[in-house]
Amino acid sequence: MAVLRREFYRHTSGLDSTHADRWALVFDTDSKSLFVEHDEAHLDARVGESTNVQSSRMDISEYLTRGGQTAGHRELWRLLRTLFPEREGDEAG
Repeated sequence: MAVLRREFYRHTSGLDSTHADRWALVFDTDSKSLFVEHDEAHLDARVGESTNVQSSRMDISEYLTRGGQTAGHRELWRLLRTLFPEREGDEAG
């Protein structure tokens, strides 16, 4: 699967136990699909530095309608506006 990926938000928290989230806008060039990918990693330094990573994907609309207006939502909107700039005279939907 060939993909084009653009990370738009990353968040890390914790000291001994670290939680990291990475969100990316992904275009799969084989299936011609555009979606949001979420990688969630948990590193526990107290337990032999074990790492657990989970990945999921969702439709852009699903991502934008869940969880309110977060910094990740604002970054995705900003990225989408660069891909689809408004032009004078375009009808707003």
